[in-house]
Order: sequence, then C-alpha cells, then structure tokens
Amino acid sequence: MTLHESIRIADYTYNLPDEKIAAYPLRERDTSKLLICKEGIISESKFRQLPDYLPADSTMVFNDTRVVRARLIFNKPTGARIEVFCLEEAMGLDIQVAFAQKGEVNWKCLVGNAKRWQDGTLTRKIASANGEGEVELNADLVSRTDDEWLIRFSWQPRELSFSEVLETAGLVPLPPYIRREAEDEDSERYQTVYARSDGSVAAPTAGLHFSEELLGELQQRAIKRKYVTLHVGAGTFKPVSADIIGQHRMHRELISINKATVCALQNAKPENIFAVGTTSLRTLESLYWYGVKLIKSKATGFLEINQWDPYGGLDDAPVATALALEAVLRHLEETDTDVITGYTSLMIVPGYRFRMCRGLITNFHQPQSTLLLLVAAFIGPVWRQVYEYALAHDFRFLSYGDGCLFFLNNDAQI
Repeated sequence: MTLHESIRIADYTYNLPDEKIAAYPLRERDTSKLLICKEGIISESKFRQLPDYLPADSTMVFNDTRVVRARLIFNKPTGARIEVFCLEEAMGLDIQVAFAQKGEVNWKCLVGNAKRWQDGTLTRKIASANGEGEVELNADLVSRTDDEWLIRFSWQPRELSFSEVLETAGLVPLPPYIRREAEDEDSERYQTVYARSDGSVAAPTAGLHFSEELLGELQQRAIKRKYVTLHVGAGTFKPVSADIIGQHRMHRELISINKATVCALQNAKPENIFAVGTTSLRTLESLYWYGVKLIKSKATGFLEINQWDPYGGLDDAPVATALALEAVLRHLEETDTDVITGYTSLMIVPGYRFRMCRGLITNFHQPQSTLLLLVAAFIGPVWRQVYEYALAHDFRFLSYGDGCLFFLNNDAQI
C-alpha cells in the first residue's frame, strides 16, 4: 500500500452544522459569496467579481453535462413508497443512445425502501407532457449486487424515448443532504446555464454560480471558455466509510473531450488554466494520464483511468504536460476521430501532483468526502483554515452554497 492509500479519512473532517447547508439557491446565481485562497491568504468577494481575480489570457474549462430527472417514485398497492434512482445504462451503450432507447431499457439503480420491494412489478401512470393521454411506466427487478439493482423499465406508449419518459415521470435528483422534496424552481436552478449533454444524476455545482451576464463579462475580458463533459454519478454524494482512503472504491464516470478543446489546452499555459468544478479538474487530469498511457504503450485506444493509476509505476518517469497532450492529439489524428470518450475513476488525494491547471473554482464539500481530499491536495493544509473561515463568516455550504476560487498550492505546482 502506498503512502497515498494509507491516508486516514478521519484527518479530513470538520463540523458542519445543518444550518450551514444551503437548502435553497439564491435567486440570482452570481450573487453568491466567493472565498479566495491564494498563496495561503484567505479573502472574500462576490462571485460576480470572479473575472477581477483571473489573470489575463486565462482559459476556463467548464463541464457541460446536463442533469437528468433520475429519481422515479412508485407507490405499491400497500401504500409503500419505493424510490428508484437511475445511475447508468446497464449494457454499456453510449449515453445518448441509451437515452434514445424506446419501449424498454435496463439500468443500474439505487432503490430506497428496498425491503418493501422484493419482487413483482412496480407501475406508475403519469399524465403526458402535452396533457394528451398518459404514460404508463413499469419497473421490474432483474438482479441485485451489493447496493446496486438492475432494473428493467418498460412503458407505454412505446414510441417515447427513455429521455422523454424521465422528463415526464422523473424528479430533479437533489442531493440527500438537502432534506426537502424537489420543487419547480429546482428544475432550472439545479442546472448550469450552459448544460447541453444529458447524462448526470448530480449537478457540477461550481457551475451553478455562472449567469449569462457573468459569462458575457468573461467574454468581454477575452477570457477563453472551453468545455469538457463528465457525467456526474451518484457516487459523488457517497462519504468515505473506510478508515483509510485505500479501502474506498472510487465511482467510475463517463467523460468526453473534443479535439478542439485538446488543441486549445495544448496552446494555453497550464498556469493560466482554471477548472470550473472538481469534475472539470478530474477530467483534465484524466486527459493528461491518458496521454501518459499512450506514450508508455499502456493504453488500448479507449480512455480508462483507474483511481490509483497516477500513484504507481505509471509516474516512474514523469511526462511533461505538453508531451502528454501531443500524444493524445497524435492518437486522434491516427484514428481519424474528433472526440475522446472513456471512463475515469481518478482519485486525487494529498500528495498528488497536478499537471493541467493552476486554478480551481468549486463549492464547499462534505466532511470525509473524496472531494474534500481533492481540495486538500490542491491548496494544501490551509484547507482547514479555509473551511473554518467560511463557517465563521456565514458562507453557505454544499450544492446550493457559495463558491471558492483556489490557486494551486506551491507544493503541488505543475
């Protein structure tokens, strides 16, 4: 076991009172508070002032995933309420193909109140979106492994796509720490203004602070905007239950990056690249490791980054960022493809050396979570003072909370 794997999760916790967790978003996205940590110095501002803190010639990388209505509620004839949370398509189909399926699909799911559903078909009838007729949705249990269920969904009318069924029958998948039912406002506010690729069951919450006006301000200042896609899985909410991080299994998430974005990243200075959200940061770092695997002949052509890849022999002979990106572009040319797709379960913990960017825009994260470990890796031990400052100065926490702008700690420099 490496030093990274032996990190004690109990060392990355803090007391988070319930009243500090934002149950509702602010009416205007960019009016959230902004905490800034640069070279160990903590200050605060408003999120709409973010452009004032970015250097000239910055490139910002956003995650353009779109949250789907992944929560489905069924009621048994006995009155028992069963909640089914759709995680991912079970057959490994492309995500867009999976949502386009008609009539019947198999999905991996989480099930709430599972003891009340041992067998039998769950059925729900919902008025169709256009108000004409109704949709009948059925759920049948196929198999179960650990805490994941394989469920077959079928519906009438069969000509509807699964995406259309979810839009009709599903609810916004608010995080479990927001202890209320989803409301109409959440349909708009638990989605970034630039979301376009269906597939997430949780929002990339750093992006929730950006308004169209703020994006326009970035454009006026010639700050470049590039997009990647990481479809956020429900595992992002899962606290680490193991004593040491090496015993925690990181969830796998689908990512996609187009060739034009890789070219832009190659031409940008890493010190001027800012990741909007931990999902964008993990995607960027996964791109780097994919390039390393190509150089070291350890890639199959399909991007697959495992959680401990950077901490083993893959990094015995460090590869410059420019060379890694060059290897990715060369592979795209050789295969005549324009988009890199694959999966990452990359885990970033203290001691990790960042390759792709020097700035991170994010929210405040749960105690004992992999995201808090990532923040601690990025800004160093000052993370604890940052969180203490935020708690003492009325910052709002978690998904609907306030934002942070972190500059890379000197000990983790590119």
